[in-house]
Amino acid sequence: MGFRITTLWKAPEVNPVNRKAHSIPVLNPFNQYGRVYFFSWFGFMIAFLAWYAFPPLLSEVIKHDLKLSQKEVANSNIIALTATLLVRLVAGPACDYFGPRVTFAACLLLGAIPSALAGTIHNATGLYFIRFFVGILGGTFVPCQVWSTGFFDKNVVGSANALTAGLGNAGGGITYFVMPAIYDSLRSRQHLSEHVAWRVSFIAPFILITAVAIGLFVTCPDTPTGKWSERHLAVQQNLQAHGVRASNVVNIPGIITEKPNNGDSTPTSTEKRLDEEAELATAKHGFFTNETSMGAQEMLDAARGEVVVKPSFHEALAVILSPQTVMIAMCYFCSFGAELAINSILGSYYLKNFPTLGQTGTGKWAAMFGLLNVFFRPLGGVIADIIYKRTHSVWAKKIWIHSLAIICGAFLIAIGVTDSHSQTTMFGLFAGMAFFLEAGNGANFALVPHIHPFANGIISGVTGAFGNLGGIVFAIIFRYEGQDYGKTMWIIGVMTIAINLTVCWIKPIPKGQIGGY
Repeated sequence: MGFRITTLWKAPEVNPVNRKAHSIPVLNPFNQYGRVYFFSWFGFMIAFLAWYAFPPLLSEVIKHDLKLSQKEVANSNIIALTATLLVRLVAGPACDYFGPRVTFAACLLLGAIPSALAGTIHNATGLYFIRFFVGILGGTFVPCQVWSTGFFDKNVVGSANALTAGLGNAGGGITYFVMPAIYDSLRSRQHLSEHVAWRVSFIAPFILITAVAIGLFVTCPDTPTGKWSERHLAVQQNLQAHGVRASNVVNIPGIITEKPNNGDSTPTSTEKRLDEEAELATAKHGFFTNETSMGAQEMLDAARGEVVVKPSFHEALAVILSPQTVMIAMCYFCSFGAELAINSILGSYYLKNFPTLGQTGTGKWAAMFGLLNVFFRPLGGVIADIIYKRTHSVWAKKIWIHSLAIICGAFLIAIGVTDSHSQTTMFGLFAGMAFFLEAGNGANFALVPHIHPFANGIISGVTGAFGNLGGIVFAIIFRYEGQDYGKTMWIIGVMTIAINLTVCWIKPIPKGQIGGY
């Protein structure tokens, strides 16, 4: 069935087991799915805006006021990426343990504090310290994606994740307009000095972050079925309300893992209680008129394989070290890592090759690279969902990821080798590269929900962290190559192609996995 315009505002049909939506009501914030979708992308966008609030003012105003060297500026960029890497590694398990909504709000509030303290910086050490802790905001990507995955089913999860991340990433471009505008307004209208104006301007991100954190925490649920701590019980109730009775579906001590009575078919007290609660669930939700049709076995597979659990240390380690996790993490290492590193130097690269444009002109062109995420990253996820629906194969999504990466690598090599001084050629090559790079980011997180879905927080955290690791590695190459930006571009292109060819043979889903197909 093709796309229907009414799905943009109509209450979606839902999975009868986990209540995940089969469409995205992007224009209906009154519906819980539309509201979670809104806060997922808007919260991440504000976080990204604040995370990247330094670069627009750092290259000139802050650098001059603090008397920084170019090396110290570059070091601060690397430190900010390092902090985000660490936070993403922690945020993944935190999502599985506390739930993505709580983790999201916590990351926002913790990142808001150092944003407000930006005005206390007086030297390079202070800049490193503040940017490290502002890097917490970059970790919001993980709960953003885990939360989105928890509300949207496999048929649209690629589109949902790509849209929330793509709109969120646009904050990195928007901040290049917002922060200078706030600074200029404080200088011209409030007549503040340069020394004071840039410091006061960081109060704006603090206010925005705090307001969004409170909004998403107060107005949104943990999961489509209610509280995070009760998600397993809700799944069991939904199964029994549909006439599907099964023990050992998901790991809830004393309830779902309760052992049978040595062959006695008499229902246990727990099963009787679940039956009673299932009847209440039926009364509450009606006769499931807004649900898609699923067979009993399909329901059981969804319950056993796609409900997030709290894994032990050994189980978590097995997920992290699995070939599938390594594969998707290395793909994101290349795509998002390259985007982060290129974002940090693109204005300088344009200024070197096109000095007549000036800092303002090159800054605006550099901002466009980030703003293209609004279109290109969602497109990568949407196309991944389309080919998945057509082929009914997760392999199709994986092939799409590697195809985008290899073509992106070719564009990066072309940019580096030509190192063009023609604006038309350079901007054209970067626009083409941006499509394959940013669509690749969206395609990556269209595949993530299929891999180890019972540990979605862990795999999302590891994958997101590897994106930052790629940014650090590529930023270090840029740092040591100095202003030879073209050489670093083709080095990144060669690495992207080589890494993707190395992992392309790995199966997208582990053998024997239940759910995710």
